[in-house]
Amino acid sequence: MSLLRCSLLLIILLILQACSANPVLNSGTPKAHPEMAAVSEYRIGVDDLVEVSVWHNPDLGAKVPVRPDGMISLPLIGDVMAGGKTTAEVAAEVSDKLKVFIRDPQVAVILTELRSHEYLSRVRVTGAVRNPISVPYRQGMTMLDAVLAAGGTTEFAAADRTELYRKEGAGTHAYAVHLERILKKGDLSTNYPAQPGDVITVPERVF
Repeated sequence: MSLLRCSLLLIILLILQACSANPVLNSGTPKAHPEMAAVSEYRIGVDDLVEVSVWHNPDLGAKVPVRPDGMISLPLIGDVMAGGKTTAEVAAEVSDKLKVFIRDPQVAVILTELRSHEYLSRVRVTGAVRNPISVPYRQGMTMLDAVLAAGGTTEFAAADRTELYRKEGAGTHAYAVHLERILKKGDLSTNYPAQPGDVITVPERVF
């Protein structure tokens, strides 16, 4: 085998190895985190922070952590089991207990911090941002929210080449986030909802 053919074969092998090691940029919409197909189905754990609100009765709401026994304490009704339940299930139980005191209570339960899965439930922002960070996931967080939490982009950022890396199945997939269009044109088509474990990378411009 000639030296030229050997060299070409080696180059091809290196390219194939690089392609298999790096995530492929996808053109579709990113899927939900595999361990948490929907945040609404997340089971509340010890130390998670939940906010309970009762429509037209602000004094009956509270923002409280889940105790080691899985309970949360609320005004008027006392302890309610939250551990191992979804936010919808907790809201239904709080509503049932409040019916003794008020008519047709409208209860909302929001999970504000996933402290029981602190490491897995973080969103990380790296690259050309003012403060690369790892922040706790919060319900309703989007790509823009995460980047703004990192202080926004620097003057050297290639914002429209931002990428979202998300674990899906056995691998990690990359998705384009057109951050400049989001910021300057209000185009929210790639302002995807964040998921626990997401990594958002803002590259620098090539001069």
